[in-house]
Amino acid sequence: MHIESILFDMDGTLIDTNELIIESFKHTFHEYGLTFTREEMNRFNGPPLVDTFGSILPDKADEMIQTYRKHNFANHETYVKAFPHVGEVIQRLQEKNVNMAVVSTKVRKSIQLGLRHAGLDDLFTTIVGLDDVAHAKPHPESVQLAMNLLDADKETTLMVGDNYHDIEAGQNAGIQTAGVAWSMKGKEFLQKYNQTYMLEDMRDILQLLEK
Repeated sequence: MHIESILFDMDGTLIDTNELIIESFKHTFHEYGLTFTREEMNRFNGPPLVDTFGSILPDKADEMIQTYRKHNFANHETYVKAFPHVGEVIQRLQEKNVNMAVVSTKVRKSIQLGLRHAGLDDLFTTIVGLDDVAHAKPHPESVQLAMNLLDADKETTLMVGDNYHDIEAGQNAGIQTAGVAWSMKGKEFLQKYNQTYMLEDMRDILQLLEK
């Protein structure tokens, strides 16, 4: 496959925010007198916050989102870091003139904060966040918007992510997909969604370009 454009999910794909997300959920639930196991909170990692909190306390969802984001923004520096080899691979992709974008279910402010603390903010000029679209992944809207911004073709675009909604969003947009084996949900979980490729290491993307 010839690849000219790559769309990356952020959390769990480019940057390790897993502990930050768990701690932010833990803090929020504590504030509202709720208790969930770590396994249960792991399942909340990925979908938009409005879906998660709306399913738990619908009348308090907006308040819970604000509580979560306040804690999340304040603790980025403590927890956030890029996954191994991400920075060097993104730089190599730039050198090869590959078009790239971040496509996330987070709001733009949070995406920019995460990229900055991971040292990746200078490497991405195209960002599509939750506040840029009406429908979050797995709906294809965010993927399609990113492709429009990059002037990308379906045949040469790849969506890379760590969760099922990343894979399904790419599939729904008619492009090829790649899962990452370092997903917190596990490689086996992700393989159920029939992605085109599975990346064992971020550097595997460079090998895909050579095929």
